[in-house]
Amino acid sequence: MTSIALTSAPVTTLDVDALIVGITDEGKKHVEGPPALPDDVRVSLEKALEALGANGKLGEITRVPGTGLVKARMIVAVGLGDVRILDLEKVRRTVGAALRSLAGTKSVGIVVTSPDGPRVEAIAMGALLGNYAFHAFRGASASSQQAPVLKILITGAPKNKEQSAALDRAVVIAEAVNYARDLVNTPPSALPPEEIAQQAIEAVGKLPVRVEVWDEDALARDEFGGILAVGQGSANPPRLIRLEYSPKGAKKTVALVGKGVTFDSGGLSLKPPKAMETMKCDMSGAAAVIAAVTALARMKAKVNVIGWIPTVENMPGGHAQRPGDVITIYGGRTVEVLNTDAEGRLILADALVAASEEQPDLIVDAATLTGAQIIALGDRTSGIMSNDDDLQAAIYETAKRAGETMWHMPIPEESRGTLDSPIADIKNIGDGKGGMLSAAAFLREFVPEGQPWAHLDIAGPAFNEGGPYGYTPKGGTGAAVRTFIQVAEDVAQGQLP
Repeated sequence: MTSIALTSAPVTTLDVDALIVGITDEGKKHVEGPPALPDDVRVSLEKALEALGANGKLGEITRVPGTGLVKARMIVAVGLGDVRILDLEKVRRTVGAALRSLAGTKSVGIVVTSPDGPRVEAIAMGALLGNYAFHAFRGASASSQQAPVLKILITGAPKNKEQSAALDRAVVIAEAVNYARDLVNTPPSALPPEEIAQQAIEAVGKLPVRVEVWDEDALARDEFGGILAVGQGSANPPRLIRLEYSPKGAKKTVALVGKGVTFDSGGLSLKPPKAMETMKCDMSGAAAVIAAVTALARMKAKVNVIGWIPTVENMPGGHAQRPGDVITIYGGRTVEVLNTDAEGRLILADALVAASEEQPDLIVDAATLTGAQIIALGDRTSGIMSNDDDLQAAIYETAKRAGETMWHMPIPEESRGTLDSPIADIKNIGDGKGGMLSAAAFLREFVPEGQPWAHLDIAGPAFNEGGPYGYTPKGGTGAAVRTFIQVAEDVAQGQLP
């Protein structure tokens, strides 16, 4: 378990294996400078970095022996680029990249550029996110893996109330994101719907959070037709999970809904084999909800938070739903299912109706919903869709402050027209054009008029199939967790909806 703390020890005497400092794109000038680094140490370090060809471009990492300069065995200079446009997300990413590069190192010190609370929070969060590793399922190869840094010390910032609060907040949020990553990275054989429910129960076990779980019998009794239809082809039965955090005095309520398909084969509309390799990540929305509710309860946020998690395994068994079936969603609306691989919207529809019945101030859902999202926005930018333009713009700003990249996308009326069914109230796929938009149009049908709602399609950003970058590892990323947390905080403060 990694520890992280603030220290008032002088930078030069900090007894760590590696000391991280930042340099600008001017190459020589170190943004920390005095008083964090004495003039003579700073000048000598600048000369050494100049000799090594360091140019300070964003994300560049240069190592220098600490001998004769500081007590740390090694100095790691991280390029910050142009500090005139250095935002907090860049700080998180550069610190995260530095920590990731130091895997196998026991202790690390980080010199704070500016000792304000937001900067300390960004440094701590970037460090903890970049220090992530997932080795739970390694066997013979476990001993060959480099362990994350065990001890992180942040120096150069006063140990006052503001800094301590900033550090505490960073720790809670980073641990929530890393927990969501763990869930997403867990093999589907070890995380069927029943186990996700158990994970949710354990995650909030010592917190003031009420948990309710519908098993297959309760789902049938209460007529959650979307969840039952998608899950009926699997030997692992579906679940619906409701988490409720209701602190005393809270006046606003936000509902968070997350898609929880523990493995998506496509059902009878079978995916190609290559497309199934990463389908353990199809429960990333569910992971984000569990993690966010847990974090908000730990932070004692002054807002009611209700998490809804429909979770299923979509398999082509003998009892699987068929293309052409008509199912009844919770609340009575019927859906003609023409493609069983458009299953996430079916289980979300059940959850959205249930969430709407409680009339929260805001509903936000997150789902790895469409491949069309990746085509439109790539694998690092989520799509935001909403039934209110002002709300959509506000969620964009909220996500930006949280450090997650998202972009506004429309729900055109013509997208809804492509979902007309000749035999049911609606069908589950459109005409193949603008698939992200028609999926959002489908979901909007299950949110009552006047109910503020936003939908986050995180299909690409939820799972990194490429190499690690910044604080983002390969595999599960914990997408939407920070946005969910920030949304709830904004609702509490009256900034949303």
